[in-house]
Amino acid sequence: MKKHVTKLVFVGHVDHGKSTLIGRTLFETGSLPKETYEEVKRVSRELGKDAELAYLTDYLQEERERNITIDTTQIFFKTRKNNYVIIDAPGHVQFIKNMLSGASQAEAVVLLVDALEGIMEQTRRHAYLIHLLGIEKLIVVVNKMDLLDYNHDRFHEIETDILDLMHQLGLKPIHVIPASARAGENISQASLKMGWYRGPVFTDSLDHVRPQDRNTDAPFRFPVQDVLFRDGIKIILGRVEAGSVEKGQEILVLPGGYRSRVLEIVRYGEKRINALTGESIGMVLENHEGVERGVVLVQHDQVPVVSDEINVTMFWMGDVPLSIGDAMTLQCSTQVCSCRLKTVEQRIDSSSLHLLEENGESVGTNEVGRVVFNLDRPIVFESFARVPELGRLVLRKDDAVYAAGIVGSTQQEASEQR
Repeated sequence: MKKHVTKLVFVGHVDHGKSTLIGRTLFETGSLPKETYEEVKRVSRELGKDAELAYLTDYLQEERERNITIDTTQIFFKTRKNNYVIIDAPGHVQFIKNMLSGASQAEAVVLLVDALEGIMEQTRRHAYLIHLLGIEKLIVVVNKMDLLDYNHDRFHEIETDILDLMHQLGLKPIHVIPASARAGENISQASLKMGWYRGPVFTDSLDHVRPQDRNTDAPFRFPVQDVLFRDGIKIILGRVEAGSVEKGQEILVLPGGYRSRVLEIVRYGEKRINALTGESIGMVLENHEGVERGVVLVQHDQVPVVSDEINVTMFWMGDVPLSIGDAMTLQCSTQVCSCRLKTVEQRIDSSSLHLLEENGESVGTNEVGRVVFNLDRPIVFESFARVPELGRLVLRKDDAVYAAGIVGSTQQEASEQR
């Protein structure tokens, strides 16, 4: 059976060891390109065993700076049980962009904390972003334990701080692991120097990350990515983001609001009678007028919100504040529209988690804002918790990403729960 490929993002405060842990993990799982592995072995023989990982880390860093080989979608490795792709996140701006990229959405997060420094400002910010994005699968690595002679009391102190922070945010780590990425302790084999630790080593903990459940019981949702014509037939391309679809099923095209029927479903060139959540397919519709990239096909009797106003919790990355009346380009799934900031309900410090202001005029750099946008046309959206692809958005200006956010519970969803 084909192994699931789990998408991971590594985050943490500057110099807490992300690159070193990535390098060590690639090395110990035999996941490096052969030529890189041979070069690391050669340098290690010449300079001594301790040079092994230091050289590898420098090698990977050099390649990242030169923009070759290593990028956010090409760092792969595998354990005995699973395959992984790493989304490396050198800083909070890159982190939020990568986390919200549709092509490389992370299923789990590895958060590093330096055993000497403990929780720092960026640690708190990353934890808040993990919470904001609704990612529940979190592994915390307390790194550089070798610098403290693998002291159990210090690990317990940091572990308590971490769990307190996570509790504030409603997060629960799968594991909190003491380790030394540079020395290779508790990475792929149990460390004899930390015999007091009874949990899994790092690579084994990754195998506790279960694939995301398919949202097959939810109403059908299908953002259209593209259309193509083959032999005069219009084929609608996209990915089933929630629910399922069957041949002959009646659907609704939004935001237009007219009905159609599914005549054919095609996947990898083969005709299908149905398709489930997560499957990328092509469909032929009975009525396809106006169906193009940016519309959403939905279950006709369970319709999401269609509105020209949207409530968002967002993380602002611009160098200057976003103020009421400012114009941006908003993208939600394949939908793109212009928008203006209408109201700022709350401003939150993303590192301290403190409420800064209610009913404000702007949202500053690295702040979280609970805001309302007016849109230049109605779009389709749902809460992030219900359908992530229709509850996740980015704000752009001049092709640069300035903010990312999620949609909370809508009034429609609240009324359904009542």
